Amino acid sequence: MSMITFDYVSAQDLPSALEIERAGFIPEEAGTETSFSYRQANAPNLFLGAYQLDGSTRSLVGYVCATQTPETSLTHESMSHHIPGSASICIHSVCVAPSQRKKGLGLALLEEYIKRAEQARADGVETWERIVLIAHEELVPFYEKAGFENVGKSSVVHGPYPWFEMRHVLRAVASASEHPEQMVQGVQQIPAGVYEALQRRRTDVPSSRTIYDFVNGVMDVINSTSDGVSLNKFDLLCPRAGCGSIILKKGVANWVERGSEQLEPVGYAQNPHLPPLPTPPETVQLWLVTGSPMVFENIGFTRPVKPLESGLRMKLLTCGECDLGPLGWSEEGTTEYWLACSREPRLASIP
Repeated sequence: MSMITFDYVSAQDLPSALEIERAGFIPEEAGTETSFSYRQANAPNLFLGAYQLDGSTRSLVGYVCATQTPETSLTHESMSHHIPGSASICIHSVCVAPSQRKKGLGLALLEEYIKRAEQARADGVETWERIVLIAHEELVPFYEKAGFENVGKSSVVHGPYPWFEMRHVLRAVASASEHPEQMVQGVQQIPAGVYEALQRRRTDVPSSRTIYDFVNGVMDVINSTSDGVSLNKFDLLCPRAGCGSIILKKGVANWVERGSEQLEPVGYAQNPHLPPLPTPPETVQLWLVTGSPMVFENIGFTRPVKPLESGLRMKLLTCGECDLGPLGWSEEGTTEYWLACSREPRLASIP
């Protein structure tokens, strides 16, 4: 079985890092060969990689790269230069290869990065005080889980979508000499079983029913309000029975009908967990969520996949736990999210 180790990214691994970067960001936001070379050459101790070991070979499957700035808040200027000896670590990218996503590796990589920064500070090697980065709104919960604080909307404009600034204040930790057992020639080994545990699916799957268990189908699982809004009466769960992830809490989504959309490419093999949607422009029943994507409990977004009649591009929605999808879609740059009722049939049972 392959394992994951953390080590600093060398110049020879930059092509692999760039490939991962381009798979994770839209072209307007992705780093360039020049910027990657600059960061690796000037701040190699801030360019940490996750490597998958397979026998005697290893391959880069994720990374965090950064520079230093004396500023406490990020601007275009502070993100454009590396100032050695500065107190702020400015993270530019946290990226994981598509094959390794939804396995907990991104969080493990970020936690390792923070731990190393805190250790360097404790050992007196560096004078870092904080780590700062900018993230799109849908990724704010991920960084909060890693210990970052959302300090508000950033003034930085990079690509077509707004950014939010995240900050983590580094704490003092014990000297590395007190815990040498996990360091092997500067390469951090993930303790046995930890990576497997990150990938393991939950066993406390909540009891559930499906829309099809109700005599009147979806009509039995909505609450109609006085102003004509029909809200979901139960928590919506991932349609894969073995997952159990809560996608959306009750009372958040509005039941609507509208023209269907073609989510999968024509001729694409249908996932057995996901029934086909009506052929456009036939009508489809949907759960409509409006406002911030943070109202979801556990949702994933793909990169933009195709243009819609509105001229905007479609992003597909997936289960944030097991990556099953597409469950629905959103239009790039809008605050409306559409979940197909037939693909979200599993409901948390009444206690």
